[in-house]
Amino acid sequence: MAEIITFGEIMLRLKPEGYLRFFQNDRMEATFGGGEANVAVSLANFGLDAAFVTKLPSHDIGTAAVRSLDYFGVDTSEIVRGGDRIGIYYLETGASQRPSKVIYDRAASSIARASAADFDWDRIFDGAKWFHFTGITPALGPDAAEICKEACRAAKEKGLTVSCDLNFRKKLWTSQQACETMGQLMEYVDVCIANEEDAEKVFGIKAENTDVTGGKLDHSGYVSVARQLIDRFGFQYAAITLRTSISASDNRWAAMLSNGKEHLFSREYPVHIVDRVGGGDSFGAGLIYGLYTGMEMREALEFAVAASCLKHSIEGDFNRVTVEEVKTLMAGDGSGRVQR
Repeated sequence: MAEIITFGEIMLRLKPEGYLRFFQNDRMEATFGGGEANVAVSLANFGLDAAFVTKLPSHDIGTAAVRSLDYFGVDTSEIVRGGDRIGIYYLETGASQRPSKVIYDRAASSIARASAADFDWDRIFDGAKWFHFTGITPALGPDAAEICKEACRAAKEKGLTVSCDLNFRKKLWTSQQACETMGQLMEYVDVCIANEEDAEKVFGIKAENTDVTGGKLDHSGYVSVARQLIDRFGFQYAAITLRTSISASDNRWAAMLSNGKEHLFSREYPVHIVDRVGGGDSFGAGLIYGLYTGMEMREALEFAVAASCLKHSIEGDFNRVTVEEVKTLMAGDGSGRVQR
């Protein structure tokens, strides 16, 4: 099996062309994506041995989802086939002051109705070194939450590093439900990743002097958030992505990484957005790559932020960039000049 295992839901993504609104015409672009699958694709593109584990129906759409991962070299050998449907999400890409919009149609998907018996974690983790999941997967229902817990327990018994992106989704569960379930999972987590609001929505830990909607981010507030997360759960690292939203089209993008003693802030990038979905996943993948390959904290943080900066320029959930492209941006070449 692969050295890095990710577990979650991959969905069919349907979106109008360009910046059109839902059904402004009669065409939709169909691709695939989902938090942990996006991470696996990024890691495979970076040359690492990455696998994605899920459950998908046996019909043609489920097979197309598997093939979309096979294309990038992701190990799909432990994907369970069964159930009746693949989850769907509809995306309307915003622009200027009109925000993007996501509508989920994922109830009763194959992974949401999976059982613990579907996954032999002892076999799946044989030879593995890292396990990654997000807060989206346990939000799919009690069975999915229990499967995540079993996976985390098995991963720790085998000595794997475990990372989790909190990824709170208010359309899937309440803050109270998230706090109760994620609190039980955090005891297994070594690397916690969050955005500006996740720590507050899930654990009630708020960055002081910060207004995400108004575009005001205070660094000292995020140092406090990272410290509280590490003190409460014993994480080796806590990472927080910092998005300053100027509009749906333009953001400033940065992040911080803490080990409880050092609190590092990355370079900030001005980003003109082509597609921001998957931006956080590409940061998580970049951080995993950096830590997994032995980078120091600063280099791992800068690699993750540069990788996710580039993702904002790419349509679709998947980050189709290489290590060389990320390191070129890290070195300061963000001019966008044609490479000949």
